Amino acid sequence: MSDRKRLEELHLLLTEHSHLYYVLDEPQISDGEYDRLFQEMLKIEEAHPDWVTSDSPSQRIGGAVLDKFEQVQHRLPMLSLENAFADRDLYAFEDRLLRFLLTDVRPGYMTEPKLDGLAVELVYEYGLFVQGSTRGDGSTGEDISAQLRTVTSIPLRLRQTDIPRLEVRGEVFMDRTGLAKLNQQRAEDGEPLFANPRNAAAGSLRQLDPKITAKRPLRFYVYAVADPADTDCKTQQELLQFLGSLGFPVSDLICFCPDIKTVIKRFAELSTLRHDLAYEIDGMVVKVNDFALQERLGAKARAPRWAIACKFPAIQATTKIVKVDFQVGRTGAVTPVAILDPVDVGGVMVSRATLHNADEILRKDLRIGDTVLIQRAGDVIPEIVKPVLEKRDKDAEPIIIPQNCPVCSHLLVKPKGEAVTRCVNPHCPAQRLRSIIHFCSKAGLDIEGLGKKSVEQLFDLQLIKDLPDIFKLQKADLEVLDGWGEKSADNALSGIEAAKKPVLSQFLAALGIRYVGEVTAGLLESTFLSLERLLTVTREELLEVDGLGEQAASSIADYFSDPSVREMMNAFHDAGVQPQVLVQREENLLLTGEVLLFTGSLKKLSRTEAKKLVKDHGGQIASGITKKLTCLVVGEKPGSKLKKAQEKGIRILTEDEFVAMLS
Repeated sequence: MSDRKRLEELHLLLTEHSHLYYVLDEPQISDGEYDRLFQEMLKIEEAHPDWVTSDSPSQRIGGAVLDKFEQVQHRLPMLSLENAFADRDLYAFEDRLLRFLLTDVRPGYMTEPKLDGLAVELVYEYGLFVQGSTRGDGSTGEDISAQLRTVTSIPLRLRQTDIPRLEVRGEVFMDRTGLAKLNQQRAEDGEPLFANPRNAAAGSLRQLDPKITAKRPLRFYVYAVADPADTDCKTQQELLQFLGSLGFPVSDLICFCPDIKTVIKRFAELSTLRHDLAYEIDGMVVKVNDFALQERLGAKARAPRWAIACKFPAIQATTKIVKVDFQVGRTGAVTPVAILDPVDVGGVMVSRATLHNADEILRKDLRIGDTVLIQRAGDVIPEIVKPVLEKRDKDAEPIIIPQNCPVCSHLLVKPKGEAVTRCVNPHCPAQRLRSIIHFCSKAGLDIEGLGKKSVEQLFDLQLIKDLPDIFKLQKADLEVLDGWGEKSADNALSGIEAAKKPVLSQFLAALGIRYVGEVTAGLLESTFLSLERLLTVTREELLEVDGLGEQAASSIADYFSDPSVREMMNAFHDAGVQPQVLVQREENLLLTGEVLLFTGSLKKLSRTEAKKLVKDHGGQIASGITKKLTCLVVGEKPGSKLKKAQEKGIRILTEDEFVAMLS
């Protein structure tokens, strides 16, 4: 079988198995077998980049970083819904329908769970996903196509390809487990937590770097099309069945109800079920089932007459703020945490709630001793909604934001433009502990046998004071500790030994440098190729790396120029830690030593393909006209960069000349 035929076969296989796993929850092969097929596909695509199609499963791993989101005009507006909060509101809804239709015949209804996520529109042309956008203001949204491609339950190719254009609408959301894991990681990284699934989904989809979105555990359920006339379906029930047959995930909680009494009964059932669901719902949507009736009913200014949202009451309770603690994260972020009189909120005893930052405290006007309304945001993180001012005691005390770190007493700073107050002392014990925990965690070097509790124990006993101390631990130190023994000591030491030769990018991500995650660490490895080179890197050199912004460049340069960091790197070396580089640059390639920049619209290549060609031939990509730039490749309408390059005497190539040079 030819490579081309095998690639087509792999596309079909992986698409089908992805649908079985992510949509139907009925996997038919192991994760290992799926990974093997995926790697085989990547290998063929790397050898033949011109064979990569927009619906390839490889396109889910994230594309180029965007400068900003473009605006998208919805062909038909994405309207909001009116709300119902009680049975009488639903009866009134039906009465309005019957009066408008001039009939006594009650229509049937489709009821669907109201997901707590972000509404999106997906556009398909002849079965291929071509664009995705947010709801925005209903008329205009933001183009998040690259981000939506990474959501595994959104099909990139439909099972029916004869529909010229189909505009599908649905909800992107995050389930409870995914949100809890994401927030746990953000807490370890000293980042603010997502308050609820909606914020998590919106925050993930609005990342300019799609690779970040790809790492977020997002899911999707379809619930409508912009215009039912684009299908042969006559009812909402028929439409959802049809969309499921095309490959879209449809909630298994949808239910047809012949009348409003049955709708009310179904709402009561969902109210009971909601706490046992894997994901958060905040109500139920009721729609007239018949599309002909929907068309007759039409819409008002902002909402259709034929649908209504039944909202669940929020899971809230009142209690008192006893005091406020200030916790120091790995990056020095100081987060205020309210200590509360324990209270039952939706079946869970809550005694702590995050206050996020000083600005949030001021905005909500919170004080120690206040009676406050709290809720479990997304049923995961307790948050304070507001103080109950009618019950405020005269002796309620203002919450004083400390000027010094609560752990090391170092002066705190609040960087311009940021809401978070930080301890900038690199030797702060709280930061050091969280840094060590991160270094050993799955997000770091994933050292087996050194979990969070073990690291805290070793830190308290001063067996580990800094990161290099991990690699100096001895069996005699460990096996005598409480909860340890010979076997657990051997396991930890084996894990430590295995971590002595990490991939450089993994090592860099484990260090916990601010603004350096997995993607940025990979850029640093592929550009500078060694830890020794990074120790001498300048901010200007970092700014020339395609994909690195000013904040990240400044943070990285400051980090490696710190004398204490250099001492730590020497200690790593002395302990036998030798980061390995996977990407090796060949010295005799056509563009070795060349730094290229593209401007204007390219016709034969996408910008991503052009940059990949440069890197494959040993060159580097610049982010602007700099003194290191050796060549500017111009497409149509090149703009001001062309004039600047001409003034500096930089070599200029057309797109055709660039392609011809490489071929």
